[in-house]
Amino acid sequence: MRIGEYPEHQGSRRDRREADPAIAALWHAKTEAPPPETTEVRVLKALGFGKPVLARLAKQAARNGTTIEQELLHDGWVDENAYYAALAQMLKLPYLAELDARKIHDAMALDTQLQTPRMVRLQHLRRETTIAIVPQASDVPGLLAAMSAKPAMRAALAVTSPSALRQSVWRAGAARRVRDTVSGLFDQRPRLSARIVLQGRQGFFAGSGLTTGVTALLISPGSMLYGLHIGLSLFYMAALLLRLVALRHCRRPAKKSRPPSSREALPIYTVLVPLHHEAPVVPQLLATLKRLAWPASRLDIKLICETNDIETIAAIRAQKPPAHFELVEVPQMLPQTKPKALTYALPAARGRYLVIYDAEDRPHPNQLQEAHAHFQAAAADVACLQAPLVVTNAGQSWLSALFALEYAALFRGLLPMLAAHRLPLPLGGTSNHFRTDLLRAAGGWDPYNVTEDADLGMRLHRLGYRAEVLKRPTLEDAPTERPVWIKQRTRWFKGWMQTWLVMMRNPVTLRREMGTRGFLVFQLLIGGMLLSSLGHPLILLFPLFTVWTLLDSPTATISLFDQLLFGMDIANILGSYAIFLAVGKGAMTEPEQRRVGRRWLGVPAYWMLVSFAAWRSLLELNANPFLWNKTPHRPHVPAVATTNRGGAGYKK
Repeated sequence: MRIGEYPEHQGSRRDRREADPAIAALWHAKTEAPPPETTEVRVLKALGFGKPVLARLAKQAARNGTTIEQELLHDGWVDENAYYAALAQMLKLPYLAELDARKIHDAMALDTQLQTPRMVRLQHLRRETTIAIVPQASDVPGLLAAMSAKPAMRAALAVTSPSALRQSVWRAGAARRVRDTVSGLFDQRPRLSARIVLQGRQGFFAGSGLTTGVTALLISPGSMLYGLHIGLSLFYMAALLLRLVALRHCRRPAKKSRPPSSREALPIYTVLVPLHHEAPVVPQLLATLKRLAWPASRLDIKLICETNDIETIAAIRAQKPPAHFELVEVPQMLPQTKPKALTYALPAARGRYLVIYDAEDRPHPNQLQEAHAHFQAAAADVACLQAPLVVTNAGQSWLSALFALEYAALFRGLLPMLAAHRLPLPLGGTSNHFRTDLLRAAGGWDPYNVTEDADLGMRLHRLGYRAEVLKRPTLEDAPTERPVWIKQRTRWFKGWMQTWLVMMRNPVTLRREMGTRGFLVFQLLIGGMLLSSLGHPLILLFPLFTVWTLLDSPTATISLFDQLLFGMDIANILGSYAIFLAVGKGAMTEPEQRRVGRRWLGVPAYWMLVSFAAWRSLLELNANPFLWNKTPHRPHVPAVATTNRGGAGYKK
């Protein structure tokens, strides 16, 4: 087996069938009981589809809770344009393969056609309005009867395909939608938006605090540094204790997986994939998404690109994705961020559940099944499920090795502990599964927050929702070059700063909304991470400062408090490194640990790079708060084949 592959899913059933002519012949020779003679079946027979095909599709439709027609269009048996052109010929109506968006009047009601494309009006200058319809097979007899009773009706109708109708509706309402996307959260819930970096009161306190600190440092530098030493050491120790709890949780026996979902028809599942300059990974992405173990007729996959990203759009079209894939083009408007793209596509999501994947992700094919079963068994207030992210290129560089340790500690150590204690989760940037209605109720993503995942995780908790975790992972590769890593980490820190500032606009209200435990954990997770990263060089200098002080003083005058402070400094430094390694390695499989090797010795240097990125983000927050530092991605190249019984680098 190769690293990063899921051996139990090597291509879809249809792929394997088409690869072997013998299997294909046996497949087509299979006989099924003929489907009931419904209106849909009679129309499909009239279009030339044989009984064996209809019988098999009827069985799939009954299992998936769909129609034979939907299964026909999503199973690859027929081209969408050819099918609707044939329906148009049966109805004796013109067929429009494309619709002119300039002839469609934009209104809020138009957006309903993005979810259920049925009809749209085309307004002409010199002739009557044309109504472009997307007929269903079961509608054909009724339409023929209506046009026979009212012959004038035929002149006003034309047939089009669902894809053509949706694309025209996207274009017709593009300007309105992108304006609503950019300003919606700020206009409706300004307290939750990062559009204003520092509100008036926050600016006042920040300026007053900075002035007071500089003044105190000038007047009494020793006392100021001593106070900073005590405060930072105590905060660092509290964050260390939180990770000690995660280590204890990580060592508990894993709970059994959720039971399989019921035999009820599966709901539609929306998959949103934001893409920006990702042409090289498009073939890998589409191949990965096609392996998702979910009926194609119940999938709603949206590939979201900026309109000026010509290369990525061309790469997607060149792959000719099947009917359950949709290309969504986002009009240009600042800020140009991932959450803006996601929020733009959210109104068109058809699924009861929704998941986010990044371009380079390789999710476990059964991840949607696990999420569905988990949602069914979970309480109604569980709005989100976070799948673990597993780094598969730990052996490429010391940066990717320590990144892999960091991700293992976070996604398989800290987040499961937080979820088990019903505490707020700072979500990862991908593989978040949502109840779509609750995601919309929470306001979606903030287009101005460049770490939209952590922001949304905290917001869900303060609004009374919870997040839990999954077992089946998503595989991805970490940056291996230092400049790329620094830009990515700078963006993350900047977004965490935005999140902390947004949440802390009214601390009293926030404590009431999150509860005291949630409020304190938020301060340790977000505030503590920021403070410890910014102050990490000082944490390393404090023991030297203490030793110099002790050497300069007679032994008899050394207070117990100074001795305790020195011990705390040593514990903070050595303990933070030790727990980081213990939680990360404890969550990893043996093959993952071997790929990391002795690169864990680079932890001190790694944390200094983290501190550098934190200070860089502080400067960027002031100079360019909404700049999105894009992380470039390349197709995954599997390492040398190896035996890995841990499930593609994941600990079961």
